[in-house]
Amino acid sequence: MTPPDATPLNPAGPAVLEQHVEIAIIGSSLGGCAALEPAAGLEVLLLQETDWIGGQLTAQGVAAPDEHAYIETFGATARYLRLRADLRRSYQDVEGAPAIMAQSVLGPNRPLNPGDGWVSRLCFLPARALPLLEALPGARLRVQRLLAAEMDGPRLVAVTVATPDGRRVRITARYFLDATDTGDLLPLTGTAFVTGAEAQSDTGEPHAAATARPQESQSFTMCFAVEYCPGEDHTIPAPPGYARCRDEQPYTLAPVGRDGQPVIFKMFVNSEQGNLPFWSYRRLHAGALLGGHDIALINWGSNDYYGGDLLTATPAERTRYLDEARRLSLGFLHWLQTECPRDDGGTGYPELKLRPDVMGTADGLSQMPYIRESRRIRARTRIVEQDISTEFQAGARARHYDDSVGVGWYAMDLHACAGNPSVSLYAPTRPFQIPLGALIPQHTDNLIAACKNIGTTHLTGGAYRLHPIEWAIGEAAGALAAFCIAAGVTPAQVHADPWLTWRLQAHLVARGCPLVWAVDVPVAHPAFFATQLLLVRGLIVPGSPRWQTLEIGLHQPCGDSIHLAQLRHLAGELAQRGGTPVDPARLHQDLTWQAVCQLLTPALQILHHRAATPQQKG
Repeated sequence: MTPPDATPLNPAGPAVLEQHVEIAIIGSSLGGCAALEPAAGLEVLLLQETDWIGGQLTAQGVAAPDEHAYIETFGATARYLRLRADLRRSYQDVEGAPAIMAQSVLGPNRPLNPGDGWVSRLCFLPARALPLLEALPGARLRVQRLLAAEMDGPRLVAVTVATPDGRRVRITARYFLDATDTGDLLPLTGTAFVTGAEAQSDTGEPHAAATARPQESQSFTMCFAVEYCPGEDHTIPAPPGYARCRDEQPYTLAPVGRDGQPVIFKMFVNSEQGNLPFWSYRRLHAGALLGGHDIALINWGSNDYYGGDLLTATPAERTRYLDEARRLSLGFLHWLQTECPRDDGGTGYPELKLRPDVMGTADGLSQMPYIRESRRIRARTRIVEQDISTEFQAGARARHYDDSVGVGWYAMDLHACAGNPSVSLYAPTRPFQIPLGALIPQHTDNLIAACKNIGTTHLTGGAYRLHPIEWAIGEAAGALAAFCIAAGVTPAQVHADPWLTWRLQAHLVARGCPLVWAVDVPVAHPAFFATQLLLVRGLIVPGSPRWQTLEIGLHQPCGDSIHLAQLRHLAGELAQRGGTPVDPARLHQDLTWQAVCQLLTPALQILHHRAATPQQKG
């Protein structure tokens, strides 16, 4: 939605309508959508800023999710995995696509990838996700602009919005989730936040800037889709400023790599360097598999816009930046149609046809820009480079958080930044966790971050911004708000009390949200519930064999890899709280992990029972 500006409200304007809900989700990003289901049963309102809900998966056009190597079996919530499965099933039911592709760009015998793109194991047309997201519970309100927020000390009381038909609606709620892609609610509420690059003296991160650069946010992209129509000419006119964009961006299929050398791609064949084709990079519809012509998403360095920062822009500057970004993308299409080196010699692929229907817009560009960086709350927990980078994490996993509410994995991936396009980063990380404290502002009591606006830094935000991670953040935020309402506590109280945190975590695990990386115990495994709730309390001994692998080893003895004294302490704590007692002598080093889970699952059930029903703190 359009963020607020300094324009005062007109007292003589249209009457303000009142609406009260228990949870108001501000923004229909992927995180906002993910927050809906865990809040089901409560009065929930999702403020929708585009025709399509779903953020980067739909309205921003990036229906080739950036995921990780374990995504088919682990490393995402059960609801996200179900969304992926339902997408595939829709192609099987409608197009008769196979469940397993005998051949694909990624190799033989792969699960269905409708676009057969190589950046993701699941590429599809954006609109295919819409019915699945629209089926999520909760009311919707189409909004155009955030107008005002009312605060009572540290508590957010109400948000007033403008709708496309000119109405003003004042929304009161017990909890507000900021699920906008750019953290639009933060400045309106006075919630402390950060933009751009922090100084190294602030974060201690080796790759941080020498001085703080608040306007140095990652570039954004106006994505578009094109169909390859052999023998046809669909060349569009060159937009204003085409030559400058072509030369300065530049428009190229051979971008300069981090070693200063060009990384060469060809359109439809592998390059001499062995790089897979540009065309199948983010292909969304594979004609050879589904019929018809190929359709590809164009989201490339050549149409990343870094001419200005949306987060610190005035309304006039924002309008200008978006217009320039649109012309940059249309210019890249014109270059692909007229000047791009052809695989067969010559220049230009006039056969590329812009497909406005794929993006649901008149001009063919995505309904909103693909946002890579948001305003970030000053959170109770800040995630820094040292917490997730392979350079600082010797074990198989990143830093352990006892208050984890989800997991994710992606490199710290920073594209060219506003005002400093030469700065980029792609640094490997260990599979990491999402700490609860990163979702909670330091001072605003009933506001929860539910998107890429959590307590990361400029660097670590480049790892936490991707599709399955944003979904996990949103799902955790929705579950936290619902838990706080049921238990009569605040997010700050949950974060400060290990028992309350553990109860919230039990609620998440029961929903199928992994909190710790244990890839051999997937969501559907009978030991998943106990494995997650025990491991999240830090039972793996650093330096041990289990510390060196992402597997927990169900059938292996606990040995020296598990903190036995801590395990017995947890069993005693559960018994004191009313859980099924377990004789500490039965918990010993020769016991397999599976046996530990079988012994303690009945005791752990008390956590889930209390997480799902109102209880007094403690």
